[in-house]
Amino acid sequence: MEGDQPSTLMCGVVAMDKGSFCYRVCAVCERTLSENSPCGFCNFKGSNPGSKRLYKILLSIASDTKVFVVVCFDRAARVLFGCSADEFFDFAKLNPFSVVTAGKLLQGEMFQMTLSKPKNGNAEHLRVVSVVPLRTEYSPVIQTLKKIYGVGPSTSI
Repeated sequence: MEGDQPSTLMCGVVAMDKGSFCYRVCAVCERTLSENSPCGFCNFKGSNPGSKRLYKILLSIASDTKVFVVVCFDRAARVLFGCSADEFFDFAKLNPFSVVTAGKLLQGEMFQMTLSKPKNGNAEHLRVVSVVPLRTEYSPVIQTLKKIYGVGPSTSI
């Protein structure tokens, strides 16, 4: 990547980190929250707006010249998963191996990704700004998982 300009490349997913795929934020101001704690900023103002989850996925990707790790935040991850992080989290609670299966589904998929340098000076991975599947038959992870686990309106494979 030259300078601070985002760069676009064709790449394949080598692996997905299955350790942690999302984090909790305040539903109003989107400040990061620790587990089971209300937003100190919004709660201070007299309201408790609740929380939601946003994606933060580490992917190992391979370009034509190298393999490296990128971080895929909520907007780009929704393209891959086809649902919100809350929906996927709830699905994963009911189907414990779905996170591992999601990683296997993404492995080998080809994408056009636009990457940028992190906004935070301490961050170590490039950020995925946008992602476009290159396979016309690409199906978001949640749709395939619902077929595999027999969940939802179309349960026949």
